[in-house]
Amino acid sequence: MKDMTPKQIVHELDRHIVGQTEAKRKVAIALRNRWRRQQLPDELRDEVAPKNILMIGPTGVGKTEIARRLSKMADAPFIKVEASKFTEVGYVGRDCESMIRELTETSVKMVRAEMREQCEAKARERAEKRLLDLLYPGRRPQSAASQAYKPLDPTSGDEPGVKELAGDAADERVREMFMARLNAGELEDREVELTVKESGADSMMQVFAASGMEEMGMNMQEMLGRVMPPRSKSRKMPIREARELMIQEELQELIDMDLAARKAIERVEDSGIVFLDEIDKIAGRGSPGNGPDVSREGVQRDILPIVEGSTVITKYGPVRTDHILFIAAGAFHVSKVSDLIPELQGRFPIRVELTSLKAAEFSRILRETECSLIRQYEAMMATEGVVIQFEDEAIEALAHFCEKVNEESENIGARRLHTIMEYLLEEISFDAQDRAGQTVTVTAAMVQERLAGTVEKQDLTRYIL
Repeated sequence: MKDMTPKQIVHELDRHIVGQTEAKRKVAIALRNRWRRQQLPDELRDEVAPKNILMIGPTGVGKTEIARRLSKMADAPFIKVEASKFTEVGYVGRDCESMIRELTETSVKMVRAEMREQCEAKARERAEKRLLDLLYPGRRPQSAASQAYKPLDPTSGDEPGVKELAGDAADERVREMFMARLNAGELEDREVELTVKESGADSMMQVFAASGMEEMGMNMQEMLGRVMPPRSKSRKMPIREARELMIQEELQELIDMDLAARKAIERVEDSGIVFLDEIDKIAGRGSPGNGPDVSREGVQRDILPIVEGSTVITKYGPVRTDHILFIAAGAFHVSKVSDLIPELQGRFPIRVELTSLKAAEFSRILRETECSLIRQYEAMMATEGVVIQFEDEAIEALAHFCEKVNEESENIGARRLHTIMEYLLEEISFDAQDRAGQTVTVTAAMVQERLAGTVEKQDLTRYIL
């Protein structure tokens, strides 16, 4: 976990997300508590349970974006899953424990990446030596007849003679010459013959890795990999490709996979974070026993022990979920938080409501965020040689149109900006290659002209099939 204070976390989130200060504060405190727990003595550390968070708010207000940005800041295993993908035990679909298996896979990849970074210099050095052996294997050893002992010949016998010493020095000079050319990149296109390992089990995995059976597919791959030993074949390839292949092979030998798995499980158990999106889709909606609501409550009961704290078996070993932080989010348009089973409600003690976005927020999103849509469109059009400039009045007009459309039709929050901006700049994007060298200024009048008719027809579009 990075040593970031809650203020620093909120400041980092402010660079990409406008408003929602309360949600940012609660997420920042929860993330900081992960680090605080690591500083406690062992007897107290196990007693500190994570304070899970439930974010409530309409779509497009920043719930998922907060989680996505949080995953980039947190030096911890993080996954985002959708509760609507899970099904009750006994139904066809993904079981709830698969979220912990995915989190473990993410952690294993993180640890392996760190270990690869530590071993990469050594692996590259070994690969360069192997390449050097392929380019210049050296002089062939002398035959047994030529190495026979001859008392009258000073160059024979057990001790090397003058000529052999001279040959070794020449070999060393040739190898140094090849190494210098390798380092200078002069031999990148030269072909070498390399022995490559291949496994016959790889082509069979598509049969087993069906939907909902991902874990089985991976286990079958490992099992068949042990039963069917890897085969080798010779291939000719340029040195640039051979080097990368050799580096990968050396890294496989240098990295202790068992140690990586143990570190990954420890990291998951101590600092793992799961973002459980669309949790409102598994709420009962106040009509138990009718239609799919039977399965919804079953999914909640399957998720409950994982959130409470249980042991999930993964292919890397058992993983305890007692100290994994769960952040749930949902719009709760149709259902309410009280429609969740009481046990699950109790496992999310911290709740925060995210507010709907208005014109002021839309204007700030377009102006202040680091990778705003305006900056994205400016950069994309610049690739065609077109310069786009937005007047302040045009940005304000875009924000008001976005608010108006959300009020008169479905409120999809900041995602409406994508629709508005794409419609506004459709003609410019289509003719960009013919406008190279031009400067296009987006004015409030242009926004009014392009979008006025769209807003008036919003009520009719919902009836068009």
